[in-house]
Amino acid sequence: MILVLSVTISIILIFYILHKTLNQSKTTLPPGPPSLPLIGNLHQLGTTADPHIYLHQLSKKYGPIIHMKLGSIPVLVIYSAKLAKQVLKTQDLAFCSRPKLLGQQKLSYYSCDLVFTPYNQDWREMKKITHIHLLSNKRVHSFRPIREEEISCMITKISTSSSQNQALNLSEVAMAASSHMVCRIAFGKRYEEGGPGMKRFFQILKGFDNLTTSFFVSDYFPAFGFVDKISGRMNSADVVCKGMDSFYQELIDEHLESRMMKEEEDMLAVLIKLKEDHSSYSALDWNNIKALLMNMIVASAETVPAATIWTMTALMKAPKAMEKLQEEMRSLVGGKGKVEEDDLPKLPYLKAVINESLRLYPPAPLLIPRETMDVCRLDGYEIGPKTMVYVNAYAVGRDPEYWENPDEFIPERFLNSNTDPKGQDFGLIPFGSGRRMCPGMSMGYLTTQLLVANLVYSFDWELPKGIRAQDLDINPTSGIAVHKKNALLLVPKSYAV
Repeated sequence: MILVLSVTISIILIFYILHKTLNQSKTTLPPGPPSLPLIGNLHQLGTTADPHIYLHQLSKKYGPIIHMKLGSIPVLVIYSAKLAKQVLKTQDLAFCSRPKLLGQQKLSYYSCDLVFTPYNQDWREMKKITHIHLLSNKRVHSFRPIREEEISCMITKISTSSSQNQALNLSEVAMAASSHMVCRIAFGKRYEEGGPGMKRFFQILKGFDNLTTSFFVSDYFPAFGFVDKISGRMNSADVVCKGMDSFYQELIDEHLESRMMKEEEDMLAVLIKLKEDHSSYSALDWNNIKALLMNMIVASAETVPAATIWTMTALMKAPKAMEKLQEEMRSLVGGKGKVEEDDLPKLPYLKAVINESLRLYPPAPLLIPRETMDVCRLDGYEIGPKTMVYVNAYAVGRDPEYWENPDEFIPERFLNSNTDPKGQDFGLIPFGSGRRMCPGMSMGYLTTQLLVANLVYSFDWELPKGIRAQDLDINPTSGIAVHKKNALLLVPKSYAV
């Protein structure tokens, strides 16, 4: 029975793809790797754990823009700062929608969020809510006490470990500190480390990673979505989403039941208030609130610890840069005992180190895929509508036409320079740019600076016995947010103020 079903599906697929191919209009497309019948280039991307690195290697053969096919979906990949500017700024409107991939659609309650929703009026409404009420400069500043308290807890925890002269899993420490901040800022709770609440929170993050990296046949062969049901993938996705929905609903119920007014409200409380004030945002419903909550949780809990650990890894591999950074901070901060937010503008080398790390190791190296909304032209090529577009921020940060010695970690390149990651310098786009730029950029960048600053100021860091700086790997995980695959293990030595 299974054999008959497989043969039937294969025959149908062949006729379907041939029909689509014969009826496609001839267009001038960018170069790209040869594709196979039916599946296109799926076999190439589907077998690599590091797609941003694999795609970067392809650019060395095919140039700064390549065309691929993932099943029935045409795909563009952009590698140069020059073309990134075209996609993210000059022709932003033509490239600013989102593909409706099944995993992302389920996570976003079918286009109820800000990150994965296609460009339309509903998206514009969610963007307005986010920028005005959740991530405005005033709101970000209001979360300062939370950031300070959690960083202080992190430093205290490391100090206890430093007395034992043993290697510390800094990846776990950074993830825990970031997660505590996110939980308190997003929904006003602090889970005990290792407790059931924190374990459940990490399950939410794991579920997100699973759904954004899972292969669904319906994404690439829409007429054969039934295969996802037969294979059980659809059911597995529904189970994950049900668990996430239950988590969000419990948080909402707790807020509705407590009705405790706080001086500084968490994001969920703000969203509930907006929903109840029908005169402000009548379109805001519970699915919007859950989807936006997902955006806030995942964006911060995934990218901030990833950026922190990539930066610490780069510093451990460049001891002179580490020494220079420590000297800058310890000279400024002195015996105060911690680096505060007010100190950051006075620490240019810290900013240079963070920028250089984001250039080489952007936490979301392929950004979130975009989709063209109409026929447009790019670099002389005609690009059709519904084309999926990846801007490879990892490759752009290594563009030899934009950067000198692009593969080397040289923070000094950012000293006395106005280049920053805020979306206007297209050789450095870890947060994207244009309409779909990461809305949490300011808070994420600020938090990463504070975490790195206090880690470097408070401790002298050593590698475990027998490990050399050149032995530190830079292997990434897969997913939208890319972490260091192997935990960063370091020995902390408390700095005597």
